[in-house]
Amino acid sequence: MDRGLARSVRLFRAFLVEQTEPEVFYGALARDSCELLTEFTTLDGARVLDVGAGPAEFAHAFRAAGATYVPIDHDLSVPSVHDGGVVATATALPFADRSVDIVFSSNLWEHVRDPQRAADEMVRVVRPGGLVFLSYTNWLSPWGGHETSPWHWLGGARAVRRYTRAHGHPPKNTVGETLFRVSVAQGLHWAHEQPDVEVLVARPRYLPDLARHLLRVPGLREVVTWNLLLILRRR
Repeated sequence: MDRGLARSVRLFRAFLVEQTEPEVFYGALARDSCELLTEFTTLDGARVLDVGAGPAEFAHAFRAAGATYVPIDHDLSVPSVHDGGVVATATALPFADRSVDIVFSSNLWEHVRDPQRAADEMVRVVRPGGLVFLSYTNWLSPWGGHETSPWHWLGGARAVRRYTRAHGHPPKNTVGETLFRVSVAQGLHWAHEQPDVEVLVARPRYLPDLARHLLRVPGLREVVTWNLLLILRRR
């Protein structure tokens, strides 16, 4: 499937209303994620574990495709956890080795203090031949500071102080507590050093396919990638 500029425009337009109409953005992202996965496997009948589950739109998309979808999150207040979900941490998944067909994790890595350990856990629980879908926002991207962006480029603590002054309350994501400085290089290094996986996809998630070549340029890739997508197959 050729993912060109039109797809990117649709996703970025949806992203513009993430704060006011989150169902629009997450619905588009969930459908796009399912389409990406179906290039490598079938979702119908697959056991899908969503690590770091949040918006219900992902549950709707995966279940509509015929998957058995199990959301997992450490936060009991996450809506999808109350719909057949599990409360647990990403670094200690309460599932047996090689027990699921697909592990899906969208925008979790930057919220985990030990992201490599969380990724190792994802690989552990997926069966041989199964897939790991891992996508995250890197710190130096334009949205790396999340709601404090782009002021995070001047320092995470400074961005938090500015946000608090402007809005009268601190941001949901606090650097060093619930948001961490992860890089594109960090994810690529982890993926390529894993003996148990084959890297099928490594590219910017929201950009056209040709943008995968940007990952070859250290420094530049940290700014323009926005969100790194890795799709891995368990050996």
